[in-house]
Amino acid sequence: MQLKKAQKTYVPTEKDLEKKWYLVDAKGKTLGPLATKIANLLRGKGKAHFTPQLDCGDHVVVIHAKEIRLARNKLDTKLYYWHTKYPGGLKSRSAREVLAKKPDKVLYDAVRGMLPRNRLRKNLIKKLHLFPGAEHNHKAQAPTPLTF
Repeated sequence: MQLKKAQKTYVPTEKDLEKKWYLVDAKGKTLGPLATKIANLLRGKGKAHFTPQLDCGDHVVVIHAKEIRLARNKLDTKLYYWHTKYPGGLKSRSAREVLAKKPDKVLYDAVRGMLPRNRLRKNLIKKLHLFPGAEHNHKAQAPTPLTF
């Protein structure tokens, strides 16, 4: 009895992957579900050749980042913490204050928290381009508009 030779599994390489550009309008969208969909686009999880150890994802341009909504009363109850590295230096700001000072930080932190905590995260988050208003400087890449 002769055994058949096993067929090898196809694993894509960096040169096989095609990067696309998408435009997402965050005006009036809720933070959590939007951040989840953006994180999946950055990872490339919707592609047929998704490989966890490779950067398979696409570039995402987000406009109107300052007009994002937060569920219920999270504008006042959600806190962002940081430490000054001095004794007693734990500081915090509410989401309302962060949106007023740095409008894109809320969405940036939400998407970054949904990406894997490994060496890929740095490269994946570089493909997220956030703009607080309607204008963006990636018109040359002709991003495809996405609606969720």
